[in-house]
Amino acid sequence: MLGRAFPVEERYDLWRLATFVPNKGLPVHRWFYFKEGFSRELVLMLLRELGAREGEVILDPFVGSGTTPLTCMETGYRGVGVDASPLAVFVSYAKTRIYNPEELSDALNRCLGARAPKIAPEGLSSLVMKAFPRANLLELLSLKEVIESMESSDAKTFLLMALICASSRASYIYREGGVLKLVRRPVPPLRPCFRRAARAMIDDLRKISFKSEPATIVLGDARQLDTIEDSSVDHIITSPPYLNKIEYTQVYAVELELFFGKKTVDLVRSYIGLTPRRPPMPIPGREGLPDSAVLYFRDMEASFREMFRVLRPGGRAAIVVAGGVYPEMVVESDIILAELASEVGFEVEKIRVVGKRVATSGRTRRIGAARESILYLRKPDG
Repeated sequence: MLGRAFPVEERYDLWRLATFVPNKGLPVHRWFYFKEGFSRELVLMLLRELGAREGEVILDPFVGSGTTPLTCMETGYRGVGVDASPLAVFVSYAKTRIYNPEELSDALNRCLGARAPKIAPEGLSSLVMKAFPRANLLELLSLKEVIESMESSDAKTFLLMALICASSRASYIYREGGVLKLVRRPVPPLRPCFRRAARAMIDDLRKISFKSEPATIVLGDARQLDTIEDSSVDHIITSPPYLNKIEYTQVYAVELELFFGKKTVDLVRSYIGLTPRRPPMPIPGREGLPDSAVLYFRDMEASFREMFRVLRPGGRAAIVVAGGVYPEMVVESDIILAELASEVGFEVEKIRVVGKRVATSGRTRRIGAARESILYLRKPDG
C-alpha cells in the first residue's frame, strides 16, 4: 500500500521540474545535455523547502551534470558534488568554475590558430572509430592535443568542455532512452561545431553571476564518502540513478573513452539487466525482489548510511527517485528506499509523488504504475 506509515503528497504539477528540460534555455546549465538530470528550478524549490540558509553546505552525492552545485553558486550556498563517473565529475567541475571570458576568448583564438598536430587514431575501440566521420575524429584528436598542451588550467577545462559538447554534434551518436546508437547521417564538420560551442559558452558566462565561491567537485563513491567529514553537511539534494534499463557507462561510452581513457567505472548497480554471478542475499522483509533490484537497494542502503553520517543533526535531505519496471512487476522504489532510510536512522518527513507512468509487459498487459517521487528526510537532533 502506497505510503504505509509515511505521509504521501501527490504533486503531479511538478513533474517537469524533475527533468533536465527547463535547463536547456539557461546559461551554463545547458552546456551538457544530461537527460537523466533534474532542473535548476527544482533545486531552488528544494533549497527553500529544506530551510537552507545562505552560506550553508549543500551536498549532491550523485552530482551528474552539476545542477545542484551550480545553482548553489548562483544563490550563495557552498556546493559539494561527488560522482563515480569521470565524465560527470568533469562536466560538473567545468560548469562550476569562475572564468574570465576575455581570457577564454584569447585562448580559443590561440587554439584555433595553432598548428594542428596530426594524431593517429591508435588504440581506439571500434565503437569510437565508427562514431565519427574519419575527418571529424582526426580533427577532434588534434584539437584535444592542442587544448591539453595549454598552460592555463581554466582554459584547458573550458575548451575541453566545449570540445566534448561539439563532439556529440559532429558524430553519428544517437541516444534513445537507455540505448546508444550510431546512426549514419550527414553531420557537420567538427571544427566549426567546436568554435560555435566555445563562443556560445563564453557568451553564457556574461549572462550568469555567482554569490559564492567555486563548488567542490570530487571523484568518489556515494557508498563511501571518504573525503567528507562526519556532520559537516547542512543539507542534501540529489537524485541517485534510477532502477531502470539505462546502463550509464554504455550510454556515454564514447565520451568516457575519448576524454578519460578506458577506465573502469564502479557505479551504483541500477541497471535492471544486471545479472550477478551468484544470487544476492535477499533483503529481510522484501523477499521476491529481482536480483538486480536487491543489488540496487543494497547499494542505496550503503549510500544512505554515508548520507546520514555526513549530514549534521537536524539537517535535511531531498532525494528524487523512481520505480523500477520489470516484465512481471513494478518495484516501488520510493517506498522501499524510504524504509531503508528509516532503518538507517532518518526521519521520513514525507514522500512527494511528482510523476506516474503506466507500466506494461509486452507493450499490452498493464502491470501497474511506476512513480517518480521526492523523499524528504531529516537527521534527528542530538
